[in-house]
Amino acid sequence: MIKSAEKPLEAVLELLGQRGVYTILRSLRSGSLRFGALQQVTALPPRTLSLRLKELEELDLISRTEHHEVPPRVDYALTERGRGLEPALEALAQWQDKVT
Repeated sequence: MIKSAEKPLEAVLELLGQRGVYTILRSLRSGSLRFGALQQVTALPPRTLSLRLKELEELDLISRTEHHEVPPRVDYALTERGRGLEPALEALAQWQDKVT
């Protein structure tokens, strides 16, 4: 698990290098998504996706909203801090388009 507080940039860069994190952040830029939708987009196993989401939440890049319904529903969305990464994520997407 990523340890954050002291060096947030290093923690975010380390996390971005992990499988699925970039895709999670890019997917959430258009609004909140449920776990199942994120699993389809990332193709990560449930346990791995759950770990990644917890790490992103610990770094305050995403928020988790639990709705008390039957069946239970949980939505994930970018926080203000997470939205601050959008220009960097967009730059990475543009770079990828150029090199592929």
